[in-house]
Amino acid sequence: MGLDEDSLEYHRTDPPGKIEISTTKPTNTQRDLSLAYSPGVAAPCMEIADDETDAYSYTAKGNLVGVVSNGSAVLGLGDIGAQASKPVMEGKGVLFKRFADIDVFDIELDEADPEELITATKMMGPTFGGINLEDIKAPECFTIEERLGEEMDIPVFHDDQHGTAIISGAALVNAADIAGKELEELEVVISGAGASAIASARFYVSLGVRREHITMCDSSGIITEERARAGDVNEYKREFARDLPEGSLADAMEGADVLVGLSAGGIVSQEMVRSMNEDPIIFAMANPDPEIGYEEAKAAREDDVIMATGRSDYPNQVNNVLGFPFIFRGALDVRATEINEEMKVACARALADLAREDVPDAVVKAYGDEPLQYGPEYIIPKPVDPRVLFRVAPAVAEAAMESGAARTEIDLEEYEEQLEARLGKSREMMRVVLNKAKSDPKRVALAEGENEKMIRAAYQIQEQGIAMPILIGDESEIRQTAANLGLDFEPQVADPSVGDYEEYANRLHELRQRKGITRTEAGELVETDSNYFGSVMVEQGDADALLTGLSYHYPSALRPPLQVIGTADDVDYAAGVYMLTFKNRVIFIADATVNQNPDADVLEEVTKQTGKLARRFNVEPRAALLSYSNFGSVNNEGTRKPRRAAARLQDDPEADFPVDGEMQADTAVVEEILEGTYGFSELEEPANVLVFPNLEAGNIGYKLLQRLGGAEAIGPMLVGMDEPVHVLQRGDEVKDIVNLAGVAVVDAQQDE
Repeated sequence: MGLDEDSLEYHRTDPPGKIEISTTKPTNTQRDLSLAYSPGVAAPCMEIADDETDAYSYTAKGNLVGVVSNGSAVLGLGDIGAQASKPVMEGKGVLFKRFADIDVFDIELDEADPEELITATKMMGPTFGGINLEDIKAPECFTIEERLGEEMDIPVFHDDQHGTAIISGAALVNAADIAGKELEELEVVISGAGASAIASARFYVSLGVRREHITMCDSSGIITEERARAGDVNEYKREFARDLPEGSLADAMEGADVLVGLSAGGIVSQEMVRSMNEDPIIFAMANPDPEIGYEEAKAAREDDVIMATGRSDYPNQVNNVLGFPFIFRGALDVRATEINEEMKVACARALADLAREDVPDAVVKAYGDEPLQYGPEYIIPKPVDPRVLFRVAPAVAEAAMESGAARTEIDLEEYEEQLEARLGKSREMMRVVLNKAKSDPKRVALAEGENEKMIRAAYQIQEQGIAMPILIGDESEIRQTAANLGLDFEPQVADPSVGDYEEYANRLHELRQRKGITRTEAGELVETDSNYFGSVMVEQGDADALLTGLSYHYPSALRPPLQVIGTADDVDYAAGVYMLTFKNRVIFIADATVNQNPDADVLEEVTKQTGKLARRFNVEPRAALLSYSNFGSVNNEGTRKPRRAAARLQDDPEADFPVDGEMQADTAVVEEILEGTYGFSELEEPANVLVFPNLEAGNIGYKLLQRLGGAEAIGPMLVGMDEPVHVLQRGDEVKDIVNLAGVAVVDAQQDE
């Protein structure tokens, strides 16, 4: 099927459309329903009647945006009417929810008269925390937004005007920086004079471009003062009329630094590009076909062009989704009365700054594993970059508070943590650990230090103040790779080939001389195997923790730390634990990586160590030792192992948390089963620590929960070692390394 057929099938599959309404409170019992509706709902109604701002506390108003359109200027489709625009408005709602967790009602108004549309939208004010105007034609859209902004006490934002302006403004800041030009010196030509062109010109002035340096062209050519005096242009175009001779777009482009295309496809030639100033900046944003194709523009100037388009199949896509969800998120969260110029500028500056940072692996993978690094081919972040939420929303909220648009003050540090939680429980949980790590950073040795991911992780770990990373490997190669990646930091490097590490070899020989390792072999292992080097480094106290395993099989990466560091004094067995996070639940899975067929002693120890790990994430453990039977319903050696371990743990003062077993997995996690059939259980609430009877079951269980249950997995986290050691999975991303570094630092803090 072609794209059109695919899209029709996508939209008509039951249920039709793309959005639905879901409840956020329990509605299972008669009491629930009496609270949700009559008679209980009267109480919040009366509170709001006394103080209308209580609507933000008792209703969804504070997280609800109305996407309002009359379908008079739908992108690429024109005036198709209100009803036909509904799929687009639903799509806008999807983007709000997907990127910023904002709920949307899409409102399609069958009304062409601006005054009537203003009246209708204004009447819906009590419903929403903000209004996003969409696909309303110019020049009426200017009047509609301006009037609604004046007459409503919630933010009103016409994305077609300001979205392109803000995102292209961020791109302009970085393009000028790369080209070595100052914003106030740029000669800017804008092809097009519609809503987005006017808004972009105004916004560039807010960023620092001089108004007198902006030349705007419509279909008749340069907008001049002569044309304005003759009444040839409307009041909005007149704002950018220049005292220049009449001329074409080609005339305007000669000697210009920047071309911003918001007009029609194919109207700019290579000759026109060649007439521009050196290192020209071209934003050809007409859709679906740009004013000049990407390859054409690049070829016209021997590749000195910095180019952006509105298309996703070329670098530097100017995509409005980088703006509106996060602008509204910040505005809603401070209960802003408007989205003012300061908030828009804050958004653009935050996006520009983010593009200069190292890009997460997940984003790189989403774009075909092509390198993404600040430069001519990467001047604005990608829409799927989750960091956009954490950069833009706080910047917008801060600007709202500083400019007087906010009705409530928020703590920006706490706010970032709240935003993390919106993107998933795993981010919320990791924030707990990373904050603990930052309070007292430790030295973390990173084996395989020449690996690009390790270097990028070291940069982030150091930048965020999580730890003091030590990269183990060839120093010159590490520093060259860091420079190639554009990472501006001075990593601490331990190079086994050049340093004086004789004592490390002596210590390794001392530890392993009765295990067949000669002194010569010990020296070779220290010099050539970063796992042995890092293990001795931690064992000798020259580092506080070790991370390894990025390019090794798990057993071979674990072997050196076990041989050199070993388990803790009161522990005989290490174990690998995964933390699985669901929307409203966190579960720790043990053991999924180390002990193949544990006996009762191992299960007992693994349970205690996993309970301690849970508390590092501020989770109070409740442990279930799993089997295929419930509390003696089957009696064989397999079921007796977890039963014996559970009995011992219940008598062990070190296990100061609820433990029970053996039990089936659903018994452990379903409250109704625990309270009903097995009300005698030591677990009064569902378990959050699940101890599996063997390695096979643990590994299968965590992977099924992750893939079919939609859980996010963090780990494996190694517990039971004498010093903090964590073994990564081969192919882990940079964020996984950073997260485990945080866990390792907290481990080291606990050891102190």
